[in-house]
This record gives sequence, C-alpha cells and structure tokens, in this order.
Amino acid sequence: MGLENIWVATITGGLVRADYIAGIESHQTPALTGKPSRWLLDITLAVPAGSGSGDGWEISQLHRTLAQTDGYPARAAEELARTLDGLRRRDTAGVLRAVARHEILRFEFFPFDLGEDSAEP
Repeated sequence: MGLENIWVATITGGLVRADYIAGIESHQTPALTGKPSRWLLDITLAVPAGSGSGDGWEISQLHRTLAQTDGYPARAAEELARTLDGLRRRDTAGVLRAVARHEILRFEFFPFDLGEDSAEP
C-alpha cells in the first residue's frame, strides 16, 4: 500500500491526501507590527495553483500549512518525511496530524476503524 490511504491534516482543518505531497519545508513568517514572527511547517503539493487578474495569469506551487510554532521546529520536515515513509510501509489508512507544543512538533496518527463493527459509508 502506498500513501493514497493516508490523509494529512492542515492547520485550518482540511485534509490532503499524502500521495500528493511533493515537498516539505519549514519557514519563518515576517514579524508584523504588534505580532511576532512565527515558524510554519508547510507541505507543497504536486499540483499547480493559478490565479489571475486583468494583467495576466500566474501559476505557482500550492502550499498547505500543517503547524505553526513560536520557535524553530528543528527537524520537523525530516520527521514528517520519516513518519510518512513508516506509514507507507505499513498496510494502514488514517489521518496524520502535526501537534505543536512550543517549538516541538510531533506527529500523531489516527487510523481509520476498518473492523467489522465500523459503519458502512
């Protein structure tokens, strides 16, 4: 089984199918007046996103934020890649969430209940 049955939760409550992830990065937002900068853990999807105006059409990569922290989330991108690889190797399906505690990010996996008692869709 690949990653098509693994869903990754975004910070806004959406879900992204893990096999569409093309990149993982953490970056710092700029500080704004009255607001400190934050660190974001983002995924880049393997689909382009476009927007347009009267001046033309612009295509860029589609990013989704998974978590936000006050400090640098050391090794978060590598840990997410490692976690996804581990889930790919298991015959499982479910939702992966990033949980932020200060600068520490950890990943929690919630498998779908595939037992006989689960409701039919």
